[in-house]
This record gives sequence, C-alpha cells and structure tokens, in this order.
Amino acid sequence: MPDVFDVIVIGAGPAGENVAGRVTRGGLTAAVVERELAGGECSYWACIPSKALLRPLDLAGEASRVPGLTVSDLDVGDVLAWRDEQVSGYDDGGQVGWIDSVGAAFVRGSGRLTGPREVEVVSAGGETRTLTARHAVVLATGSSPVIPPVPGLAEAGPWTNREATGVRSVPERLLVIGGGVVACEMAQALHGLGAKETTVVVRGDRLLERVEPFAGELVARSLAEQGVRIRLGETVERVERPVPGGEITVHLSGGDVLTADEILVAAGRHPATRDLGLSAVGLDDRGPVRVDDSMRATGVDDGWLYAVGDVNGISLLTHMGKYQARICGDVIVARARGEADDRPGMRDRADALGSPQVIFTDPQVCAVGRTEDQARSEGFEVRTVEYDMGAVAGATLLGKGYAGRAKAVIDERRKVLLGVTFAAPGAAELLHAATIAVTASVPLDDLWHAVPAFPTVSEVWLRLLEAYGM
Repeated sequence: MPDVFDVIVIGAGPAGENVAGRVTRGGLTAAVVERELAGGECSYWACIPSKALLRPLDLAGEASRVPGLTVSDLDVGDVLAWRDEQVSGYDDGGQVGWIDSVGAAFVRGSGRLTGPREVEVVSAGGETRTLTARHAVVLATGSSPVIPPVPGLAEAGPWTNREATGVRSVPERLLVIGGGVVACEMAQALHGLGAKETTVVVRGDRLLERVEPFAGELVARSLAEQGVRIRLGETVERVERPVPGGEITVHLSGGDVLTADEILVAAGRHPATRDLGLSAVGLDDRGPVRVDDSMRATGVDDGWLYAVGDVNGISLLTHMGKYQARICGDVIVARARGEADDRPGMRDRADALGSPQVIFTDPQVCAVGRTEDQARSEGFEVRTVEYDMGAVAGATLLGKGYAGRAKAVIDERRKVLLGVTFAAPGAAELLHAATIAVTASVPLDDLWHAVPAFPTVSEVWLRLLEAYGM
C-alpha cells in the first residue's frame, strides 16, 4: 500500500466515510485512518443502538393507546439481541468493505499530525507508519463524553453512552447525571428495560434546555408517569464506590444521599482533539478545530487541513457531520483540479439556519431552526404560534391519550419560518417538511398552498397557519 495519497482522512465515522466517498468519486486517492471501529460512535455506541433499544418501548407505548390491542411484556434478551444485530455484533467488516468498495485505503491505527500534510499512524501492535497527503488532510475524529470533576466520580467507573447503549445486564438502580438528549433517551430506555429505580439529576431547572421549554416539560411529565424520578436544580457533589462493581453512594447538593447500582454520566461532549497533534501545525490541542464555511481549518498555512463533524464544534449531530463532509469532499476535489470551488453546494448554509434534530423519547421531540429565545436574542421581529397536536383529526385516530404540541417561530418582516418544534409520539417524520420550510425560507403565503393530507398528523401545519391568521 503506498504511503502517499491525495487525501488522508483521520476518523472513519459517518463524516469521515462521506469525505472519502466524495473525493474518490471525484478521482482522487484517499486513505482513511481509524483506531477503533469503522463506522464510528454513531454506528456502534450512539445513534443506532440507542434507537434500537428505544424502538420496542416506542411501539409498546403506541399500541397501548389503541383500544383492542394488548401489549405483552418485553423480552429484554430479544431487545438486546436486536440491538446487537443493528450494530453488526460490533464487527466493522461491512464498513471496512464499503471503504474498500469506493477505492479508499483503510488504515487501522491511531493517526496524528506530525507536520504539514503528514500523518503518523501507530497500530495497536506499536508499528508506526507515516502517510503523506498531496492535497488535504481531513479531521473527522468526532467527540468524547465529558466526565465532570466531581470527587469520586471517575473512580466509581461511571457509564457513558457506550456502556448504556451496549448494556448486557440492566441495573435495577440507575442514576443519570444530565438533562440532555442522552440522559433523557437512555433513562427512558433503561428504565423501560428493567431499571426499576431510575433517577435523573439535572443541574438546570428543566430537561432539554436547548429546545423550546414546552418540549422538555412534556418529556419530563412522560418520564415521571413511567416512574422515573427527576431531580431538577441539583448537582452531584460527591460519589463513593468502595468496592469496584459494588453499590454507589451519591451525595447531592441539596443534602440527599442516593444509592445506585450504576451511574450514567450524560453531561455533554467535547471535540476529540486529544493526541491529534494539532500543536504540530500551529493549532490549539484542546480544540475544537475552527473552520470556514468550506470546512477548511482556519489559521493553517497553505489551507491543506479540514475538519468535519463533531471535531469542529459547529453541530454535534451525525447528519450535520455528513452534510459538512459532502461539502468538504467536493471542495477538496475542486481545489485539487483547479476548478471553481464556490458552487452553491460547496458552502455550509444549513448550520447557520439551525440543525434539525430528533430526540427519540416518548413523546418524540423534533426541532429545526431557532427557538423563540434564540430568534429574539438575534434581533428578529418574532411572532410565535402554537397548536395542540392531540386536537388534529389524524392524531385522534392514533389512540386514546395521544398528546403533543407544535410551535412555529416566525420572522414577521419576511413572513417566513425561523424555527419549528414538534413534541408528540411519532412526530419525527414531520421534521423534514419543517426543515425544508426553514432552510428554503418558504414564504407563509406559499406554505399555505402546501395542502396536508387528511386524516394525518401533518394537518398540524394547516392549524398552525390558521392560528397565525392565514
């Protein structure tokens, strides 16, 4: 295998794979370096396994709302086996095969920058190999979980998303630190799979603080109804686990002392820039790697370094990393050929408008664009409208107790949507319509003529527009 390539990608997650696919399609040679599993965090320890664990619970909740259906007990063993199938048994042979199929070379090992266009790769066995890029090096190393500096926490062997999604034996008593996406999704999943005492400790005053407040309130209500205990406005001050694998004692800021069998830390993530050798090319080793709208790293001479996905800190979502990767790959090809690199698809526009996101709790939370608070803080002339999703005719057919809410944030000057949020069971499939409306700045006068089918939940679009006054 040659040691010189047109492009070297460090990181074989979804973002890195997409860069490799785009540059090889454009006729360039590429090497993809990965120290763990090709496919990355999303494929094995995050998006895919978490949704595999949540899906049976989602179906059980849906069936329970429909008269005439009996919901049987979940077979936890079968659910975990389904999870294992979805992550290919933690075997990346299929992903490596895909990389090979697009003509890229897969290099197993830890990659780090040692100079301009130079990447040193150290294998698990300690062998060292130096790769050189003719045109570009792309960083796609993702992110790592944050473990807060709480006395005793690290020593207690806390779970992160990896242990939670890869669970083999569900603990009876689970304590979750954090109130974001991972905290809410995995609290629901593990509680539904057998964690009889599940407690979520949240530093702030609500769950899911990055979305509209009503969405977090609906999720909190649902979790409480399922038996999950939520402690708002509290922090973990000290953790004790005298015997490895034994009982954990957790001291809260309010004075209460809780016990648990496992503790899951879901307190955010930071870009995985450690040991990447950024200082060798004049960048801060602590990251994130700052980039322009073509994903080229700023502050690097000759513009050969790029960063896509979580490592650049713009949007820690798999689909946004893949979007950035497509831009990056096409830009690299154009620049290598000396062609125009400013075509419409070669610049990141979506991140500035607001990344679409689905939180797969019950109810699901789906949002794109700006929240009301964000829009007002940015100086927009804002008007909002909300609607009870349970009152839509299509929703009433989905069973008794179906409940949810929709909210639209409107730019009153341009009469376009700045953001949309849905919180309701099964609402995920409504999101892409909202994403199109927000990113394309579809005028409300035009959106009025996009007639939703009856009887579907998508009729909520009509109701929102009517609430606005159309």
